[in-house]
Amino acid sequence: MAEVEKDAHSGTDTTGYEWDGIKELDTPMPRWFLYAFCATILWSFAYWVAYPAWPSLSGYTKGVLGYSSRGALEEDLAAARRSRASWLVKFEKLSVAEIVKDPELLNYAMAGGRVIFAENCAPCHGSSGSGRPGYPVLADDDWLWGGTLEDIKTSIVYGIRSTHEDAKSSEMPSFAAGGEEGEGLSRKNLEVLADYVAALSQEGGDKKSKGWELFEENCSACHGEDGKGVQEMGAPNLTDGIWLYAEGRDAVIRQITSPRHGVMPSWLVRLDDVAIKQAAVYVHSLGGGK
Repeated sequence: MAEVEKDAHSGTDTTGYEWDGIKELDTPMPRWFLYAFCATILWSFAYWVAYPAWPSLSGYTKGVLGYSSRGALEEDLAAARRSRASWLVKFEKLSVAEIVKDPELLNYAMAGGRVIFAENCAPCHGSSGSGRPGYPVLADDDWLWGGTLEDIKTSIVYGIRSTHEDAKSSEMPSFAAGGEEGEGLSRKNLEVLADYVAALSQEGGDKKSKGWELFEENCSACHGEDGKGVQEMGAPNLTDGIWLYAEGRDAVIRQITSPRHGVMPSWLVRLDDVAIKQAAVYVHSLGGGK
């Protein structure tokens, strides 16, 4: 370590440290910086006195100003509720059909519905209603239980095959040979029927074929003679090329022999009436609403 000496250029003492010919100056801290540092210490003491700061065994110091971040949040929430009150009254009184006719209410419903959908519906139906494997797309024209505003609202309220007593419900029976529904269909007949069902969404089924006979005997009661489905029963349209689970002969055979039945919960417990109406309006607007 080099000896302390004065720097010839600045006249400042050195610290005695030197590296590669460069000597470190012992420059004193600027007084303004020292004053600012002391001021922050004084400010911290003032803050401790004015605001909640120190924890204790039974609570914390409240501060002379009585400020509470939780109380401030409650005031902000109360103000937000007051600002929304006039809108909520209108939503409670009007039907979804009446709401969409009012431009202001429609904008309000769309803004709220977008958030409600993202938090509650998107995990299953995908962002913007794009759907997921086993969960319906909400942006097309294929609706199992109806795509009108009231139909959508009813589905949200009661659910599909949910635990609610008013939930929409239907189940496709198994047509596997030896199943509980009777003798079922042989493997050969299953393949013939599956080929006919697959053809419905392409060139159309041949009503003179064995497949048509099997379809008319086993499927037309729910899906209709033309295969276009019956919304009152939740029976899907088999002619539009939209498949909920998978397409192709093997997929159709799996559904015929081991039917899958989707479940949508009732949202009455989680969402209030206003939120349900907003969600229905938003879903209807995604592109597939009728």
